[in-house]
Amino acid sequence: MQKLLKNKTLATFYSLCGIYVLGLLFVLTRIDSFVLYCLVPALILLLLLAFFSFDTFVFSIVFFTPLAVTLKELGVNSDVDLSIPTEPFMAGVLILLPIYQFYAKIIDRKFLTHPVTIIIFLQLAWMAFTCTTSQMPLVSVKYLIARLWFICSAYFMMSYLFKKKDENIFKYLWLYFIPLTSVSIFITIQHAAYNFDEHVADWIPSPFYNDHTAYGAALAMYVPVLIGLLFMKRYNAVQKTILAVCLTVILTGVVVSFARAAWLSLMVAVALTLILYLKIKFRTIVITVVSTAILFFAFQTQIVLLLNQNNTSSGGDAAQDLESVSNIKTDDSNLERINRWSCAIKMFQQRPMVGWGPGTYMFQYAPFQKQSEKSHISTNAGTNGNAHSEYLGPLSEQGILGIVWVIALLFTVLSTGFRVVYNNKNKTQRTLAVLLLTGLITYFVHGFLNNFLDTDKLSIPFWGFIAAIVYLDIKQKEANQTEIPNSL
Repeated sequence: MQKLLKNKTLATFYSLCGIYVLGLLFVLTRIDSFVLYCLVPALILLLLLAFFSFDTFVFSIVFFTPLAVTLKELGVNSDVDLSIPTEPFMAGVLILLPIYQFYAKIIDRKFLTHPVTIIIFLQLAWMAFTCTTSQMPLVSVKYLIARLWFICSAYFMMSYLFKKKDENIFKYLWLYFIPLTSVSIFITIQHAAYNFDEHVADWIPSPFYNDHTAYGAALAMYVPVLIGLLFMKRYNAVQKTILAVCLTVILTGVVVSFARAAWLSLMVAVALTLILYLKIKFRTIVITVVSTAILFFAFQTQIVLLLNQNNTSSGGDAAQDLESVSNIKTDDSNLERINRWSCAIKMFQQRPMVGWGPGTYMFQYAPFQKQSEKSHISTNAGTNGNAHSEYLGPLSEQGILGIVWVIALLFTVLSTGFRVVYNNKNKTQRTLAVLLLTGLITYFVHGFLNNFLDTDKLSIPFWGFIAAIVYLDIKQKEANQTEIPNSL
């Protein structure tokens, strides 16, 4: 007791511990509050990190993202279904980042004026404007705030950390796929208890992922990353063993997730790798894609008639699952996607300039459904996902400029990535750009079939990968500028 009285810090610590234990005894009688109360020590630790080690604080968000669980999954009823512990601390980053930027200029001016960043600013500005014209302003403002803390935590803060130390890019990648591997092991074991039945695949990723498509999208993003890291000379035998184990687990997770979009996206990633290896110009790729789109719309009637002949259902082997992607006749999942896309287009046609407001699709689409387009899983309650498209969702919610900024971001990021891969003389940076770009393309492909950027699970890798590519582009330009005077 005398030691405690002399050491005020120690006395304060033990007093707080005692108060916490007494509080724990109290909440034992209140089950709804028990889980959240048990998280208090971890929350305090993270708050201390925010003030005394901001870098560690941000990296902890990356690490906990695959492990995060929503309030709904914890049994807590709330108006805002936050992902715990990540989203509250992303909100903290949103508050602290402007302060750090004002006093210390932690975000480089070259990063702020980069074309990708400018597109992001324009996208956010338009989103903010459409909040003022929204059919449901409160919902739209909440959606905008969430998007802001995702981008601040995963794009702007990562740019600061990458600039401080190149090694932080690799650290960022490891801090996500290690817990993702742990989650995948847990989900695979849970799935094995049901003999890997496809019918339980949708809910088996709970509580970490709300459905198997989001889980498959996260896994798919890291398959190219792990393959690329595995073949880098920078790692020793032990590290490569860890990478091989993680790759095996995650590939297994992709297979048993029954997420067809994940397989499709990985096939596109393989094609992109081949394109980069052959050094095909980005302009050629754009012309090919645009030409294909024009041909599709020109012969859409014939294509639809052809697709209607496909009765293949998912649930067999990988080849059968991929074939079922084009089944728009009997596959309920595909039929429901078409229903949601049709609603999005009709919503856009009614409000083409400003849309219905960010985040409002699920609350507004029901009246736009046609009975003939509904599937067995259709609902008027806004469940079973959103617009199922990162492109048509913004079109319906933010009007024509909503999809313009999404497509502009897609092409600007890809062109930046191609430039880094083709022009960078540093082999490590070039390899890193390839695996980041191929990881990103898996999500851009997913964007045609699903939309997950309103969740922390996919926002952290998506915006972080983009930040890394932008950083590598800036670093490459700086290297080229320093070489010119030396050559003179």
